[in-house]
Order: sequence, then C-alpha cells, then structure tokens
Amino acid sequence: MSDKPPPEPFEHLPKHIQELIKGSNVKSFFIPPDRGSGSPAEEATDEVDQAHDATLRRIREFNLKPREIRDYLDRFVIQQDEAKKVLSVAICDHYNHVRQCLENALLRERDYAKQNILLLGPTGVGKTYLMRCIAKLIGVPFVKADATKFSETGYVGGDVEDLVRDLVKAADGDVELAQYGIIYIDEIDKIASAAAGTVGRDVSGRGVQINLLKLMEETEVNLHSQTDIAGQFQALMDFQRGSRPRKRTVNTRHILFIVSGAFDKLAEQIKRRVQSGQIGFAAAAPDRPADDSSLLPLAQSRDFIDYGLEPEFVGRLPVRVACRALTADDLEKILLTSEGSILQQYRADFSGYGIDFEITAEAVREIARQAHAESTGARGLMTVLERVLRNFKFELPSTAIKSFKIDRDTIARPRETLQTLLKQNAAQQHAVLQADVAAFAARFQKDYGFELVFAGSAIERLIELSLASDKTIRALCEEKFRDFHHGLKLIARDGEPRRFDITREVIDAPDKMLSRWVVDRFKQEKS
Repeated sequence: MSDKPPPEPFEHLPKHIQELIKGSNVKSFFIPPDRGSGSPAEEATDEVDQAHDATLRRIREFNLKPREIRDYLDRFVIQQDEAKKVLSVAICDHYNHVRQCLENALLRERDYAKQNILLLGPTGVGKTYLMRCIAKLIGVPFVKADATKFSETGYVGGDVEDLVRDLVKAADGDVELAQYGIIYIDEIDKIASAAAGTVGRDVSGRGVQINLLKLMEETEVNLHSQTDIAGQFQALMDFQRGSRPRKRTVNTRHILFIVSGAFDKLAEQIKRRVQSGQIGFAAAAPDRPADDSSLLPLAQSRDFIDYGLEPEFVGRLPVRVACRALTADDLEKILLTSEGSILQQYRADFSGYGIDFEITAEAVREIARQAHAESTGARGLMTVLERVLRNFKFELPSTAIKSFKIDRDTIARPRETLQTLLKQNAAQQHAVLQADVAAFAARFQKDYGFELVFAGSAIERLIELSLASDKTIRALCEEKFRDFHHGLKLIARDGEPRRFDITREVIDAPDKMLSRWVVDRFKQEKS
C-alpha cells in the first residue's frame, strides 16, 4: 500500500479557483451527468434556442420605417411628436446597423457613432412609456433602470456594469444578442454632480457618470462581477466538464443607450440665460411662455454641464429631445383615444365583477381638468379616477348592480352619487343577500355534512344585521355559526337526521339555541 497522501481536492484547477473554493468551505461539487434526449433540461434548452433564433430572425429581417414606428407610438402616447420622431429614427438606424453587422461580420469592427439619446421633460409626459412601447414593438433585449440605484463602486448602491449583465439575462444568456440591445436609464438628472463646494466624494453623482461613460462609448464588461460566487462556480463546473469555455465579457460598442430625466430646475436656468442675453428693445419682447417647461427645447450642452452633468457625459448623448408638458386637452385625448388609457384599466377592473360603466363627455373633461391641476402629467389621471371610483370599486362588487353612469355630478360628489345608486337598487340587493345566505348553507353542508334550512324570518334577520353592521352575509354567518358543527355532531348520532331548521331565534342567539337542542336530545335518550 502506498504511503503517498491523497491528492488535494481540485489540485488540477487554476490557483485562483482553488483559493475561491477554500474560502467558501466547499468540499466537493456535483457535476450533473449528461441527460438523455427528451429530458426536461434539454426541452428547456430547446425552448431557449428557439426564442433566440426567433429574436435573431426579427433582427435580420428588421425592415421597419421611422414613420411606421411613429404611427405605432401614436396609438399609445398622445403628443410628444418630436420625441417620437427622434426615437423612431434612432431605433431604425440602430437596428439597420445591427442587421448589417449580422450579415457581414467585418462591419462589427468598424467605427460606429451611436445615436445615444437624452429625453427630458416634466414628469408624467410619457418618456418611460415611449420606451416601453418601443421595447414591446421590436421585442429585442431591453433593460430599464433608475440612475439613482447606482453608486461609483457599488458599495453603496448598484454597479453600472450590472446594466449590461442584466441585458445578457434579458437575452437568455446570449452574449452576442445582448451586444445589440437597448439600455434605458431613467432619472438621469438625479445623479447630477453635487455643488463644487461639497466636502467629500460624490459617489452617487460624478462617479456614476464617469463609469457610465465607459459603457456608452466602448468597453468589455465581465459577465460575472467579483462578488458573483455563483458565476465563478459555474465557470468551474464548465472547466471540470471539459466544456468549451463560454465568452466571459460583453462589448458595449453596439448597445444603444437612452437616458431620461425631468430636469425640473433646468427650465429656470435656461430662462435666466435667455433673459440675460436680451438687452435694449429685445428685453421688452412680448409672448414669453407661461410654462417654463416650454423652454427645454432651447437647452444647450452648457446648460446640462451647469446643471451638474460631466462634459464628457453630455458629449456621449448627441441626440436630445424635450417632451412638452401635457395640457388638459391632451389628458382628455389620453382618456378617450390612447390604447393604454387608464380608463381602460378601470373598465377591466370593474369587468372582473361583471360590472360596466358609461362615462359622459363632460365627466371626461372634468377628470382631465382636475388631473391637470395635479401637475403630475398623465399620472394625475389615475389620482383623480382613484379618488372618484374608490368607493364604487369597494361597494359595487357585493351588490346586484351591473352597470352605472359616471357624469359630472359623480366627479364632483362621488360619495353622494354612490349612496343614491345603492338606494335605487335596494330591491335587487335584497335578492343578492338572499343568494349569499343560500351560498353559505351550501358551503356548510359541503364542509360538515349538515343541511341548514333557513326560514324566511331568519333570512330577513340576517339581511337586517348585514345592512346595519355593514358586514357581508358570509362574515355574519361564519361568526354566528363558527362552532355550530361541533354541537350538531352531538345531536345527529346513530343515523339521526342531519337537517336542521334555522329560525330568527337561532340567528339572534345561536349558542343558546344549540345548547337547548343538545339538552333536548339527551332528555330524549333518557326517557
């Protein structure tokens, strides 16, 4: 027998992998055996491959025109014509270039000036919604994130390179496909650098901008971060299997970046610049815009730099477009014509209970007016609708009402309108409550095997209590008959009938009446 000590585990592996394993206290790895054909693993792989092929086919066959994309966006987003035009051209240029790169591999290495885009405008005007609609249309790898979640090194927040890794995940791990995706970063104005006099490092402002510069220009991003133990283990397993090593980096040269932000203070900055340049007769020029956000299209690179963005960062965003604030008329059009109208969502919510509603033109106009007063753009529509219809969504599903009307009075006095509607349908509500009693009796018989026969007086009493206490029939019955089945088991023995009449007296004092039934049953047995 040899005295030679057994070999150290994983001694055949690279040294840095050995150190990683020792630090994680891992003693062994289970390498799954190759599976036969038709296994769940292979079927899942086939589905991923099919999805990958379908996506690549869409890119290779990409033939959309800017006007076609614009027309698609018009179905969902009201106004913002300039933003739609700019985005449509950028998307078509980007994917025409991607298609050419897939057809001719030599083109991938040529210099390509990307049309990275900066969208700016007030909140709620449709900046994010535009990108969601585009992503839905083209169906390619797409990632959205808020700039505020990142920090310079990742020790406070996320690492900007995670954006690229997320893009690979969106591409089901296909690195090649991810290299032609879109990254959308919202709230970019929130990472404007701190004032020059700030003490300490600005880890979530200037540092993030500098790191984003590398991604927006061209860099190789590791698929696994230094803290990604799972990724390191996967690499180790591939090595042990003898598999061909996977590509471990993603090149960002052909990834399109679109950033957006409200830049709520930028309009004031532009206004001061414009006014300071007007002297003499020009200073008295009339027709100044009442809404400062209308000055955003006049923004220059200097304005963004003064706002707190790095000059190099601004330079990587050559295409800039301002979304204008929405008027009350725009909000009215959103409710009536947009396929993504929040009004359609409310219709779907009510239809889940079999309820429909009619809304008058005057009501739509009033909702739009109140939403505009919220100063939150299209988001104000949901604020107003929720305030008006909250109690309707709470009360009507438990009633017999299957349709109602929203008019100007409903918007002005929603509570009073709802109470009037409930009173007008009180007779139908009586039938609904009766059906609720029958439904409880059916559940009780199914669960415990006892048939409860409610007399008319008992049903009327339950309805009275339900209306007086604002509780449902189900809640009342479950409260009154919570332990009823235990007593009934003492009564219905030896094949005795399992049918019991429920009167008004039982409703008023269920425990007392159940005790009386039990006593009477024992008296019968003794006699």
